[in-house]
Amino acid sequence: MVDSAAGPRLLLTGGQGFVGRYLASAVAQRRPDWVIDTPPTPAPDGSGLDIADAEAVAAYVKAVKPDIVVHLAAIAAVTTSVKAPRLAWDVNLGGTLNLVLAMQEYAPQAHLLYVSSAEVYGASLKSGAPATERTLLQPMNPYAASKAAADILVRQAAADGLSATVMRPFNHTGAGQSESFVAPSFAAQIARIEAGLQPPVLSVGSLAEERDFLNVHDVVRAYALAIEARTSMASGEVFNVASGQAVRIGDLLERLLRQARVPIEVRVDPERLRRASIPKALGNPTHLRQTLNWVPTVDLDTTLIAVLNDQRRRLASAD
Repeated sequence: MVDSAAGPRLLLTGGQGFVGRYLASAVAQRRPDWVIDTPPTPAPDGSGLDIADAEAVAAYVKAVKPDIVVHLAAIAAVTTSVKAPRLAWDVNLGGTLNLVLAMQEYAPQAHLLYVSSAEVYGASLKSGAPATERTLLQPMNPYAASKAAADILVRQAAADGLSATVMRPFNHTGAGQSESFVAPSFAAQIARIEAGLQPPVLSVGSLAEERDFLNVHDVVRAYALAIEARTSMASGEVFNVASGQAVRIGDLLERLLRQARVPIEVRVDPERLRRASIPKALGNPTHLRQTLNWVPTVDLDTTLIAVLNDQRRRLASAD
């Protein structure tokens, strides 16, 4: 049952994931009158909302009647998409199509914030120049390709009348992120070595690449600003969410190792090397800064310490 006396109702897909939990908390703090609806993730017993199930998504949107939809649900790890490309396409493109069609039929006045990815720029980033929102999409893996297709889908729907905004975040991290991503992967190994659960050897992939890193708090603030400004922007706006600064992966590792409590050897693991890698992935955040007055506020060292301490806490709580 929808409470008509409450503030706007926000439907948050992927709300129980890494970024989703931060976004739900940020919106609740910024807009306490808003109603946040977070559908449960699919479970083995068949409960929860499967974003790839068109009928289930349509029924959910029809029942909730959202005013705002933030679409975060995705197969987010590149490695997972490479191992299971059909799943990545079914969820990342198919799930987005299901949501767009459901909104068009049952919540046509609602606004969609679609969280795309900087991975959609792919081979265009090989130039080393900061990507702008007009940079050609040239995805290089199933995750990037499925997100790029959904990105195009949402912008086509916006041209057809759906109120929508597209966000393309570059690398972001923080406490609670999966080890599928580089910073928590390093931090988890450091924590295990400190606890004596792993030999004092940290396995890495290539350390030469440069990436544009943000703290998850800064990223979700960009999303919050975008949905707050939804009525003042043209539909179909696209924003890079980036720092505009590139950090070498090896430097990121060195910053973490400086916080380690024991000596650690670093060793390259061929299994961790990507076949198609971009030497430097950097975003131009000018459009976001000028339009929504957004700037990142959390520095990289603070971010990495939070990631490392989170991994230490996980080990301590598991004892």
